[in-house]
Amino acid sequence: MSLDDTSQNDALTEPAPVLSPQGLLEVDDPVALRALTHPVRIAVLEALTTKGPLTATEAGETIGASATTCSFHLRQLAKYGFVEEAGHGPGRRRPWRLTHLGISYSQAADDPRTAEAAKRLAGLVMGQSLVRLRTWMETRDKFPPTWQKAADTTTAVLFATPDELKALNNELLAVVMRYRAALTDPDRRAPNVLPVEVVVVGYPIERHPDTSGAEDA
Repeated sequence: MSLDDTSQNDALTEPAPVLSPQGLLEVDDPVALRALTHPVRIAVLEALTTKGPLTATEAGETIGASATTCSFHLRQLAKYGFVEEAGHGPGRRRPWRLTHLGISYSQAADDPRTAEAAKRLAGLVMGQSLVRLRTWMETRDKFPPTWQKAADTTTAVLFATPDELKALNNELLAVVMRYRAALTDPDRRAPNVLPVEVVVVGYPIERHPDTSGAEDA
């Protein structure tokens, strides 16, 4: 994947991102999806999510990368509307912030390039989530009992039509976004909060014998 740089001025003249009613940035451009499919860029977005606006130096300290590396990737993220400058801070401090509450994209896009780019991005994001889940399971006993009791995993096999599955996933997303929106501003967070990952997935575990992957009638 090419990571061609762009000037900071070019990045900042990009049009403002269009958000869904839930505050999600809906991405259907394969180029933007491929640009996002990079471990450092995902890490930078996560740092901005948990820490709030950060400079390139602060982002680097958070994720273990150099300020130069983070500055480059922040400009790339800004080019595609994922982040923006948050105004000037004290002195020469130039923080960046998210432009959204989350990113939405579909692996079922009509355009095969978009579908493939979304598939790669989803694989990267889910892979990192699985690593964090394993880490939690291995270190759970190191957390206070209140956190051990609060954390949970739920696995259930349901029977649903495509419309019912879509409705279920939309309902779960609405619940997650209600909490996400309320805690985006670091100043509104309670003193005892921790970043908590909630992974919502709903998918068929078998193929229908009458369709074998063919188009729905």
